Formats: sequence, C-alpha cells, structure tokens
Amino acid sequence: MSQDPKANHSRGRAVVIGGSMAGLFAAHLLLRQGWQVEVFERISAELAGRGAGIVTHDELFEVLRLCGIDSETARIGVAVRGRRVFAGDGTILGEQALPQVLTSWGRLYSLLHQALPDGCYHHGYNLDRLALDAEGVTAHFSDGRSHRADLLIGADGIFSTVRKQLLPEAMPSYAGYIAWRGLVDEAELSASTRAALFDSFAFSLPPGEQMLGYPVAGADESMEPGRRRFNFVWYRPAAQGPALRDLLTGTDGVEHELSIPPNMIRPSVQQDMREAARRLLSPQFAEVVEKTPQPFIQAIQDLETPQMAFAGRVALIGDAAFVARPHVGMGVTKAASDALALVRSLAEFGSDIAAGLAAFEAQRLPYGRAVIRRARDLGAYMQAQLLTEEERQLAERHRRPEAVMSETAVASGIAA
Repeated sequence: MSQDPKANHSRGRAVVIGGSMAGLFAAHLLLRQGWQVEVFERISAELAGRGAGIVTHDELFEVLRLCGIDSETARIGVAVRGRRVFAGDGTILGEQALPQVLTSWGRLYSLLHQALPDGCYHHGYNLDRLALDAEGVTAHFSDGRSHRADLLIGADGIFSTVRKQLLPEAMPSYAGYIAWRGLVDEAELSASTRAALFDSFAFSLPPGEQMLGYPVAGADESMEPGRRRFNFVWYRPAAQGPALRDLLTGTDGVEHELSIPPNMIRPSVQQDMREAARRLLSPQFAEVVEKTPQPFIQAIQDLETPQMAFAGRVALIGDAAFVARPHVGMGVTKAASDALALVRSLAEFGSDIAAGLAAFEAQRLPYGRAVIRRARDLGAYMQAQLLTEEERQLAERHRRPEAVMSETAVASGIAA
C-alpha cells in the first residue's frame, strides 16, 4: 500500500511509541492528515496472535472508516442478536434484544497493520528515554538508536515507558479481582451449548462473580458457523495477598507481578478453576471452560492520569493514559477515539502543535475519568472488600440480570 497522497506535503514528523491498537489508529489518522509517521513497537515479532475478544461500538466503526477500512467489506466480526443470562442449572433467567458485532483483538490488529504503508512500522524498538527541547523531541532506544520528531505519541499501554518518564507517580492499581479469559473452538463444543451461546452475548452470575462470553472469528478469521470461536471472561475475587500470589506463582516457582504468561500457569491452578466452573457456572459455560485449551489470567487494574499532553510535543493515548476495567467494553473504542480527537485537534491548530495538544487534553481528560468511574461502578460487586454502604448498594444494583444485560459493554452511561 502506498502512502496517502496527502502526505506529499508533510505537516511534520511524528513518532508513535507502541504498535498496538492506539498506535495503529494514531498512525493511520496522522498519515491521512499529511504527517510523516514512524511506529516503534517494543516486541520483536508480530502481535496478531494475542487472544482476546473485543466489543465494537458505532464510534469504533467510524474511526475505522476514517482510517480507510470499510467495516462492511472487511467483515470485522460476528454479529449477535441480543443478550441472555443463564441460571446455574442452565435455564435462561433473562433475555434482551441488543444487536452487536463482536470481534477479536487479532482481527482488528491485522486489518490495521496490513493497511499501513510499507516501512513505517518497526519491530524490536525498546524505548529508553525521551529528550525534549524547543525544536522537537528525540526518542532514544535501548540499543543506541534514536529518532527525531516534531511530535511523539505515547501509545505503549498500561506500563507505558513514555508515561513512566513524564508522570512517574501515575501507576496502575489492582482492583481486588482477576479475570480468567480464553478462547475455544466452536467445533469442540456440544450442539446444545453451541445453540445456547452462539447467537448471543451471554452471562452467568455466581454470587460475587461474573462470567460473560460471545462468539468471535475462528483462528483463521473464519466467521462461518462451526468454524468460529467462543471468547469468555470470568471475573473472580482474589484479594491482594496470598490468594493473588498463589494464582500468579508460575510452574518455575517464581511469583509474577499482576500478570503471568499463560504457559506458566500451574496445572493445579487451572484444575481448581475448572472445578469451580463446574460448581458455580451454568452447564454451558462450564463446558466452555473445560474445553478451553489455554486459559489465561488478567489482573483487573485501574489507571488514571492527570495529564495527557506534555511540553507541547508529547501526548498519551489509549491505555498509556487511562485503563478502565473491562466491564465497559470500551478499551479499543477509547483508544480509537483518543487518536481521532488528537489528530483533529492538531489539524485545527495547524503548525501550533502545543495548542493542538492542549485542546486534545482538555477534551479527553474528562472523558477518560468518566470511563474509569463507570467501570468502577459496574465492577463494584466483584471487589474483595467493599468499604462503604454506597458501594454495597451499587454492588447489588449491578448484579441483577437485567442490569448486567443493559449496562455491560454499552456506550451509554458514560458522561464526562
């Protein structure tokens, strides 16, 4: 793919640190505004193999369109007709019509990455530090290489090196519970489970926990019935201390901090999880968990930053700035919207990059805070310790089947 013709008259040089979703959205949108763009990703291999489901929203489709990706022809994901909640015995507690498209991280990454011009995405660049001056910003990498630009975008995720240098006090905090996540091939599941789950965004609600799941494309991106996969997320309390340490201690005896490679999860931990599924979940979800070959653990964390623009040259977007608990289902959409707001603000102020960054920050900081608040409300009843009566009331409200169906992973309810 050749670079957009608008880029022939460059508006400036931009460096994007982080080649995941936020970085890809920013790169596409900047290129279409005439910027010269270089994306630097720390990981030395392709990222597309990551296994996680994504809930889409209209806002996400609009940004994809602006990036040049037609969601109609690209077949972004699997459409479902509505939502349903299963009781422990497998009967349906409630249903709600809510058409939605569910996709996978790998599918979106592949579409965005493949559509970039040749040569602007670079693997194996580990950022060491930034150097800011009146004329621009220089990214220095750990292998001694450096890259000079007029604008640097920190899109390097929850443990952002860019943020760590500029806002060392802004750190993620553990929410008191974890999520087991996984993908299972549709063909591995019984006919009755496929019939119950594959046309819905589905839930099971054990006391103090929440299981949800939905269909996504197969490993080969197939969306044909019988060749898809089912993505699940099971939220379970795990208080900071011995319970969390046990989950995150690997097969080598090493205790990991808030994440653990899936292949390092001890067999006894996986077995305990599968036994709990049979005991606590509906039979449909228990079968999903039983037949998932490699479930993985996500420690649920909050991250909130007081600033998104720095020295008139640097911006933070996506998970580098705000990380909300997954209940809002807005992680990728928020990254896309951050990138769009940034590029539009820069376009509005032309050569005054500092003014563009200030306008971007004024718009997106309140929204990021609102997403964090909403996600905390939705996750209140899974926290190991609820400290106030207000939290207890929120917890009860957000665990009713009708509330879960109408509030989880929908854009409404977020007000800056």
